[in-house]
Amino acid sequence: MKLRYFSHSAFQITAKSNKKILIDPFLDDNPTSPVKSDDVSADYIILTHAHGDHIGDAFKIAKRCNSLFICVNELANYCSGKGFNAHNMHIGGGHNFDFGRIKFTIAHHGSLTPDNQYGGEPSGVILSIDGKNIYHTGDTGLFYDMKLIGEMTPIDYMLLPIGDNFTMGITDAVKAVELTNPKTAIPMHYKTFPVINADPNEFKDKVEKLGKKSIVMEFGQEIEL
Repeated sequence: MKLRYFSHSAFQITAKSNKKILIDPFLDDNPTSPVKSDDVSADYIILTHAHGDHIGDAFKIAKRCNSLFICVNELANYCSGKGFNAHNMHIGGGHNFDFGRIKFTIAHHGSLTPDNQYGGEPSGVILSIDGKNIYHTGDTGLFYDMKLIGEMTPIDYMLLPIGDNFTMGITDAVKAVELTNPKTAIPMHYKTFPVINADPNEFKDKVEKLGKKSIVMEFGQEIEL
């Protein structure tokens, strides 16, 4: 299985089955993304919430690739209303797909579409694929139930925001790692805009002082999981 980071909160997971799962594909208008939407493909697109820097180019990609959206009920209905295929889920619920299992978690944030439609509750998502558990927290503040999430599902890779202002900053993100207890922490949602210009290596250093592993992925980098 491979994980590729496009910057901001946008990731692509390629399962051993070669199924491609995109998460929050904000690419074309993302000043830090090394690729454009035409450069990526997806069998599935997971949206953690409805903000424009997370829906991003999802509709362009889905139209070209006939992707299936996976998101909370209200956001899935929004995607269906735009003419796309969607699988409706909600926080706390899980479902098995041909690439693995998806379960949505809480996230503390907002969720309004670019055209001012209510997108349901913001969410994080746990992806259980090829024997690994990946927790993409979505945009969120720190919350103590991260400890429960890690106890219920041992997390191999935790993808979490560090940019501050709109989400957790570095201090809170380090605490989130302490609570969730993943094997590896990967920072996201930083440097896209001046107001979230956090240093991922500062985060990495602080996580490693906890005795945890952290990987700072370069924008565009792909790693084997």
